[in-house]
Amino acid sequence: MTKTLRKSLRKVAIAVLVLAVGFYFIPILTTIFLVCGIIDVMRNDQKDWPLFSSYFLGNGLFTWLLSPFNLLVDLLSYRNPGVWKLEQFPPDYQREVNEILDVFKARKQEIIADIDANFGAGRRGMYVYQWYGKHKIDNVPEFNKDFKYIKTIAVSVFSKRESTSWHFGPLRLSLRILYNLVPVKAEIFVQCGSKKNYWFDNPLFIFDDTLFHRSVNEYDGRRYCVFVDIIRPSPFPRLIAGLLAVVSVSVERINSVFYKNWKMIGSSKPKKAETT
Repeated sequence: MTKTLRKSLRKVAIAVLVLAVGFYFIPILTTIFLVCGIIDVMRNDQKDWPLFSSYFLGNGLFTWLLSPFNLLVDLLSYRNPGVWKLEQFPPDYQREVNEILDVFKARKQEIIADIDANFGAGRRGMYVYQWYGKHKIDNVPEFNKDFKYIKTIAVSVFSKRESTSWHFGPLRLSLRILYNLVPVKAEIFVQCGSKKNYWFDNPLFIFDDTLFHRSVNEYDGRRYCVFVDIIRPSPFPRLIAGLLAVVSVSVERINSVFYKNWKMIGSSKPKKAETT
């Protein structure tokens, strides 16, 4: 028996034990979470063992625990195709996204130079202008205002040949917008389920990050991606924005787990942080 198989069997045994205890002591609540988790994970288009194992037994556990809330958010929002095109957003949303991207395009070299000066060494970095509505780095005046729909503005940077594992984001109150600043014809892509997007072919990728996804950089150079979170299009945008504002404090704590392997740069004079 291989080490990987033993580890998988151990996880399954622990999960069965936990569910058995849950059904014995809190059967209704356990049933609700199990049903919501199954509904939630079935939204993914590649329904295989790695998906279910990661969702119920791995790094998707927190997404599973939040599945009742995320499914409620789905009921309050417009249909979610999973992978989006910008033209699927309402006009006001599109205007904010284009405003942000136009600044990045116009000031690309300046922004990359600033990131390189502050990032130093490390596997992955996040150069943060706004994080869930909180202002951080203030050296680009166009990013200093409060946007109605955009809540996070940052740049994700990967060192050469650095990739993430398959993983899930926690909350469906927002969607993730990525825009590659230096598209290179190489094995550099983001993949959400079966949909693989090479940055050289399409520098803009918008998706629901609570779906199973990964980001890959198999290039001997840094990868720079604009990293934007925008609230879910909804008939009730103020409600969605309000919910996101309420949970933003908790989200920051959650992200300390999700981004534990990242160097977070979040002030105009950042202090160097140790990578893990």
